[in-house]
Order: sequence, then C-alpha cells, then structure tokens
Amino acid sequence: MAKAKKRSRLILTTVTVLLVAGALTAAFWPKPTLVDIGAVSRGTMQLTIDEEGRTRVRDAYIVSTPVAGQLQRVGVQPGDPVVRGETVVAHMRPTNPAALDVRTREQALAAVAAARAALRVARADLNASIANRDLAQSELARTEQLVERGIASDAALERARQTARVMQASVDTAEAAIAMREAEIQNAQSQLIGFDDRGLAVAVEPTSDDIPLYAPADGRILRVIQQSETSLPAGAPIMEIGNIASDLEVVVRLLSTDAVQVSVGDPVIIADWGGAAELAGEVTRVDPFGITQFSALGVEEQRVDAVIAFASPAEAYSGLGHGYRVEARIIVWQAEEALIVPASALFRSRDSWAVFVVADGVAELRRVTIGVNNGIEAEVVSGLSQGERVILYPSSGLSEGMRVAERVIN
Repeated sequence: MAKAKKRSRLILTTVTVLLVAGALTAAFWPKPTLVDIGAVSRGTMQLTIDEEGRTRVRDAYIVSTPVAGQLQRVGVQPGDPVVRGETVVAHMRPTNPAALDVRTREQALAAVAAARAALRVARADLNASIANRDLAQSELARTEQLVERGIASDAALERARQTARVMQASVDTAEAAIAMREAEIQNAQSQLIGFDDRGLAVAVEPTSDDIPLYAPADGRILRVIQQSETSLPAGAPIMEIGNIASDLEVVVRLLSTDAVQVSVGDPVIIADWGGAAELAGEVTRVDPFGITQFSALGVEEQRVDAVIAFASPAEAYSGLGHGYRVEARIIVWQAEEALIVPASALFRSRDSWAVFVVADGVAELRRVTIGVNNGIEAEVVSGLSQGERVILYPSSGLSEGMRVAERVIN
C-alpha cells in the first residue's frame, strides 16, 4: 500500500514538473516579430509633380474709363452675360467743374469784363469801317460819273475802286474781330462755372452728357471692381469680362527644380476641384521667367508658372469659374508594365538599396536596383520578382534571419 502511494505521488510530481516546464518553455520561447508586409506587383506607374493651381480666363478684358469723369452706379452683377458691342455695362458723365476760390473767381470776372470791353472796341471799329466803306463807295460812284463825262481819268477810277475794296476788307476784318471777341467772352464766362452751377453749364452747352460703355467681348462679368458712383480718372478699371465656357485654363506655380522636368504636351490630372471625377489636362506653356516667393515658413523659393489647358469637355467642369483652386498632378514619366515595390520597404544598405523579403516566415535581406521613385512606389530594375512579399517600414532592430509574422489589424 505504501509503495502504491509513493508511486502515485511520483507520477503526480513528474506530471506537475512537466507541465511547469512546458509552461515556462512556451512563455519564454522566442516569438516572431510582427511586421507590415506588402507585395511586389506589376502595373502602371507614374511619376508626377503635384502642385496647387488656380483657374483663370485666358483672355480677360478690363473695362476702364475712356476719359476722366463721373461713373454712374454700375447695375450689372458678376455672372451676367454680355454681348460685344451691344450690352451697355456702365454709364459715365463728364466731371463736374472744380470749386472756385476767391482769387480765381475774381480773375475770371476780370477776364469777362476785359472781353466785353474788347467786344465794344471791336464794334466801334466795325462802325468806323462801315462809315469808311460807305464813303469809299460814294467816291467810287462819283468817279465813275466823272469818267463817263470825260472829266476824271481812268487812273482816278482805279484808285477809287481800290479804296472801296480796302474799305470792304476792313469791314470784314472788324466783323471777324467781333466774332472772336464774343468767343472770348464765352470762354471767360465758362471759367466762372463751378461744381454747383450745373444749370449754367447746361445753358452754355446744352448737349447730352451720358457716355455709355459697351462690353468689349462676349462672355460674362467676372467681377465688378468699382460699383458705386464716383469720380474716376481716365484709364481707371471698372470691371473684368471673360468667357468662362471656352477660355478657362489652369495656372500652376512650380518650383524651378520641378519646372525643368515639365515639357509642353505633358498630360495632367486635375483633382480636388470639387467635382466627382478627375479632369484631364495638358501643359501648354512653361514660362521662361522665375519669380522669387517666400513660403509659409519664410523660405525663399524660385517659382515658375506653368499653364495647363483642359482636355476634358467643358460640360465636365461647368461649375468651375475664374480664380478657383484645383490640385494638378503633372505626369512627367509613365510606364505601363513596370515592376513596382512599395517605397516604404526600401532602405539603404552599404551604399545601395535593399529590402527585407519574407520567405517561410523569415526575413531575408535582398539588395535591389531601383529606377524611378515617386515617394509612394518605386520601379524595380533588378533584385525582386513579381509576387514576392516585402516588409514595410523595417525597423532598425530587424535583421536578416529573424522570424517575422504579418501584423493583423482588427
């Protein structure tokens, strides 16, 4: 009986020790490192230059004041359609006369008085010229009678005729002087017209003072720069007109280091413009002149404008207008059947690119040759095959030969 109890106690102890040893072994057995895993695939790869852009009307027209004057309140609103040469977009009036100070008014009054005095002198000269003309004509008539009787000579007749013609010319000169003096009076009186003498100005020159401004092109009103009634100098902008339906384009301000990679004709993907689908475009011009700008962090940058034309039909972007924000992705390189590896799997090892390939749950270091890298995906030239699995975001503690397992995100 004692031997049986001793044997059972031994068996129980042995089982307990084995269970504890198994638990300790399971607890301290090396576990595989959890990693993120991606696959090497084959497909279309693009290298793009992404930049924010603005839409604009290619041929925008600024309606400005043709002369200095009083702009009437503008009645048109942004978005209103206009027809070239038919739609009146604004009205102007001549500028009101300036206010007169005391000295200027006194000088103008003195000029009016002098002009009136000169007119009286001219009229007196006219009366004298008329009297001389009448006397000369009477002398001519008497000389002609004397010549017919043979009393006066022909020479006396010629002198009488000359004197009559001279006296007639003197009358014409006096009449012209009167007309000139009357004009001087009107000129002197106009100097007295002030901004509060509109009635006098109309009486002096009773003509229509409305100056209509017509639309210079077909399209729509893009913006009204000056809407309220005000006095403006010649050439002051009033509004901007353009044709959004046919002249809309995108302007992207690129870094100069990116602009040298862009060529005319490069395809463009226009995204984040507010519509459901992306739009197609094409680079039509890269400016040869760079502009110095400062970024939001105060870094000095050289920027170059690139102009993009829409390749999609106008109906696809009918909601866009002048000055809207868009995101442009300019495709500078593209391959249809490229071998692609996620760029997050790459790291530098001994002056070359390398990845960790997962084979039978073990990390294997593999050096690779990389072509184009757009920051998200990289083109594999050699070192990998389609379908192989690589470790993404490899940590510094990961080494070749370590057991790994894919991290599962619930």
